[in-house]
Amino acid sequence: MAQNKQKIGWIGAGRMGYPMAERLIKAGHDVTVWNRTRAKAEPLAKLGGKVADKLFDLKEVDVLFSIVSAGKDLEQVYFGKDSVTGHGGKIPKIFVDCSTIAVEESAAVRDRLKQLGAEYVAAPVSGNAKVIKAGRLSAVLSGSEAACKTVTPLMEVVAPQGVSYVGEGELARVCKIAHNVMLGVVIENLIEITLLANKMGVPRHAFLAFMNNGVMGSMFTRYKSPALVNLDWTTTFTPELLRKDLDLGLALGREWDVPMPVTAATREALQGHFGAATLKPNPDEYLQKDFSALMETMALASGMKLTSENKNVPTGLEG
Repeated sequence: MAQNKQKIGWIGAGRMGYPMAERLIKAGHDVTVWNRTRAKAEPLAKLGGKVADKLFDLKEVDVLFSIVSAGKDLEQVYFGKDSVTGHGGKIPKIFVDCSTIAVEESAAVRDRLKQLGAEYVAAPVSGNAKVIKAGRLSAVLSGSEAACKTVTPLMEVVAPQGVSYVGEGELARVCKIAHNVMLGVVIENLIEITLLANKMGVPRHAFLAFMNNGVMGSMFTRYKSPALVNLDWTTTFTPELLRKDLDLGLALGREWDVPMPVTAATREALQGHFGAATLKPNPDEYLQKDFSALMETMALASGMKLTSENKNVPTGLEG
């Protein structure tokens, strides 16, 4: 119950941030949410949350969570004009960031917060909005052991599938980048083999059912199957964000002398998707669709014209 008395701030009410904050609010926590577009956060007020007009309205919270798109966005909300740390005075004791950013960006944030007397927990998560709603989100934490222990009960509300503490500093960032590298490699390979079977006459839904029932099936292959069967590119994660994470992984591989040939090949296949998007009537809009739309690019390279199979395919997240 002591945890429920903490004042919690939340920055970011996008595809991931909204349902994550929602879980804390529904669990009875005192949560104040700020989002660049206020209207996106306002529905949380009906659930018992509060909505902040300005970032510095979050100065009084005990623990401040954030989930934004990139390192530059995190720097802006933490240290920019009218930010949480701007104008002096009190700041939150612990900052918890759930974004996917580069290791060096995270380290720079940690240094600045330390100078201001605040703790910093890197807490990237694994999953998407549907995974969050199904209560299957997981998270990885790094930072001082004391700070991570303090925020673990809160993270367990957001990520009930499991919260792993991996050590000091930015080790959680390394884990998340490695995770998203695998995300890219798996979706590319899953698309390749699905197209191969499909071109030879196997319905996509039948092939993916076989894969998902076997030892190679996973939560990921199951919840991406409806998209690949029905060509539903509703956005969970954009190709641009995936490309960023593959680049982060490759950069770490170069820095630490770890060869990553499969990752490199996946990155080049994904780059082809950006080229193929120029064939669409509105390339920018198309590239805001889900990264699994890479299937259309690979089908084009395979001389295939795909149509939806219009099958009710389970996601593995039901009930």
